[in-house]
Amino acid sequence: VQLQASGGGLVQAGGSLRLSCAASGFTFSDNVMAWFRQAQGLEREFVACITWRSFTYYIDSAKGRFTISRNNSKNTVGLQMNSLKPEDTAVYYCARNRYRTCGLAREHYDLWGQGTQVTVSS
Repeated sequence: VQLQASGGGLVQAGGSLRLSCAASGFTFSDNVMAWFRQAQGLEREFVACITWRSFTYYIDSAKGRFTISRNNSKNTVGLQMNSLKPEDTAVYYCARNRYRTCGLAREHYDLWGQGTQVTVSS
C-alpha cells in the first residue's frame, strides 16, 4: 500500500508544473485524495482534495490557479499548478483520506506519499 508522488521541480514565477501521484495496494476509486504542502519551517497545510465522484475543494490561495484531478482507471491523482508564486515553494505530498468526505485536517489522512519539491523563483 503506497503513494508515489512525482513532477516537482524548479520553475520561475508565473510558470506551471504538474504533479502526479500513483497509488497502489488499495481500491483507489473508493477514496478521497488530497494534496498538502509543507514549506520550510512551517506546518504541513492542506491544498486541495477530490472525492471519488470528483467533487473538489481548494484553499483560497489555490483557487483559480491549481486544479486537482483523478484518473480512477490509472489510480492516479494530479495537481496542475499554474501562475506559480514564490510562496508556493514547498514539498508537496499526496495523501489518502480515511473518511468519505474532503477534510482539511492532517489527522483525516492515513496514507502519505514521499513528497516532491516545488521551488518557484522570483
